[in-house]
Amino acid sequence: MRFLTSLASLLVVAAPVVQAFAPPSRTFITTRSAESVAVHYSSQLSNQYHSARNNHHVLFMGWGPEPVWSSASVKTNQAACQSGACVKILMDVPPETAAEYQNPGQYVQVRLNDATKPLFLAIASPPDAENAVFEFLIKKTEGNEWMTGLSAGAAVQISQVLGNGFPIEENLEGFKYDFPTQNLLLFAAGSGIAPIKAAAESGKLNISEARKARLYYGERTAADLCYVELFSEWEKAGIQVVPVLSQPGADWEGRTGYVQAALAEDGVPIPRNSGALLCGMKGMSEAVKDLLQKAGVFEGRVLFNF
Repeated sequence: MRFLTSLASLLVVAAPVVQAFAPPSRTFITTRSAESVAVHYSSQLSNQYHSARNNHHVLFMGWGPEPVWSSASVKTNQAACQSGACVKILMDVPPETAAEYQNPGQYVQVRLNDATKPLFLAIASPPDAENAVFEFLIKKTEGNEWMTGLSAGAAVQISQVLGNGFPIEENLEGFKYDFPTQNLLLFAAGSGIAPIKAAAESGKLNISEARKARLYYGERTAADLCYVELFSEWEKAGIQVVPVLSQPGADWEGRTGYVQAALAEDGVPIPRNSGALLCGMKGMSEAVKDLLQKAGVFEGRVLFNF
């Protein structure tokens, strides 16, 4: 009984820190229910934990599989926007970790050592098994200074690649929904631009004359916009970039307000032939999903990275 009580307490209080819009916890347990499930889960702990690297799709209490740690090091750390609110970190990772990264939207856990609470970080660079360098976009917050302040050469620990990422090929290609995807809408808010960037640069979106794309990217101010230097490249690749500022300066001539309001103003062209990728705070994501579905976009073509 003492074991069950201890395990029940662990199930209630244990929770990782979520950063950069990597998947949040999806399952919640109350104190009353924790002890009742303790026996059931205690019999599964060993198998789920030891199969982590070989089975990345197993979920335990909504957190994902137990991390399998490897050594990594910071390659560069620089400001990602004019305001300095976010940093862009390039990290040298083990070749086998790079090979595990298959789909934009996947993420990893990173920690300094076993005494540091890990951060969940969406990978901002596109999958490339031949290039063992991951890019991360990290918003500076209280408690993650140990990560955002790291210098080049700093040693860290990184988990295996986690999550399924955006199910692009399964839901956007072919005629699964009887109509081809001709219109692709991308939505990002804050550091949620990281996995959207990975998707945009992956080649998996198959942007062409037959498939147009538009990116709605929300930030507070123009100084907070990340990857501004890449906007022209994305435009050349066929992705129309629409920055939307909630607190614009007097000199801002672009869209203002929130991403979901911009979508409501523009509408959704050819909904049955449209698909979407979303990453950002809950309010934005839910509002955009609701607008898309009411417009007639197939639910299975509204893709999240968790």
